[in-house]
Amino acid sequence: MEKDLFRGSVEMTAAMIISGTIGWFVLMSGQPVLSVVFWRCAIGAVTLLAVCAALGLLRPDVISRKLFGLAVIGGVAIVLNWVLLFAAYSRASIAIATTVYNVQPFMLVGLGALIFKEKLTATKLFWLGFAFAGMLLIVQAKPGGAYSGSDYMTGIALSLGAAFLYAIASIVAKRLKGTPPHLIALIQVCVGIIMLVPLADFTSLPQSTGQWASIVTIGVVHTGLMYILLYSAIQRLPTHITGSLSFIYPIAAIMVDYIAFGHALQPSQLVGSAAILIAAAGTSLGWTFRRSVPADIRA
Repeated sequence: MEKDLFRGSVEMTAAMIISGTIGWFVLMSGQPVLSVVFWRCAIGAVTLLAVCAALGLLRPDVISRKLFGLAVIGGVAIVLNWVLLFAAYSRASIAIATTVYNVQPFMLVGLGALIFKEKLTATKLFWLGFAFAGMLLIVQAKPGGAYSGSDYMTGIALSLGAAFLYAIASIVAKRLKGTPPHLIALIQVCVGIIMLVPLADFTSLPQSTGQWASIVTIGVVHTGLMYILLYSAIQRLPTHITGSLSFIYPIAAIMVDYIAFGHALQPSQLVGSAAILIAAAGTSLGWTFRRSVPADIRA
């Protein structure tokens, strides 16, 4: 058990650090957003196809038609999520886009209340308000440091749109419980290929080795390897540990943005970012303001 916890923690940490660096590779690729996402799907599909073949997941009896259809719907949402998030990087900076993107737990709570009639407790509403206050601090601040984005507010809106699409993909994923996750990922990137073939710009391919290296890294490392690490970790770790380690992602993105591009957050943006991440942690980990007996004692 302890071995599984240690291995799962290492895998989850690695997956979140990898996720936190993707913005740098997206911008360094020098490609239009739709082309970057297309190549991510195409190269990721090759990687995941090899993984699924090795695991014996390409048999027709592994997934039903109904679940395949749901996986396709989830794929549409996740691919559009990538498009919006990647487009936000050059507008609001990697750090701000990633932090705003982490309002997704609240969108998931809202969708859960609308679709599954889940109860909105006072605690959930408090964390929602706390995160909204953080959002206002970020939105009202002017970009700082060496930031040179073209449209700050558009970047914020794109990040929010990406978070909403991710929440939809998460709801769909709930209906896919029991389906091999690597196969779900393969279906999703194949959906992305079909969606983006007509839209990707093949007339201006990457011109340098560095640009091609960025594209290949996004496909192999940030898609294939990251999915493998993430799903393996989720299978080994309790939900509360998975939720805790997931906050390495925005922290890594903020550090990468500062080190690589000199995008320093202003004081109000730091406070706003901290508020969003604390509220997201409170929602994901079930923090409340009532005294309760720890779960391990109750058990």
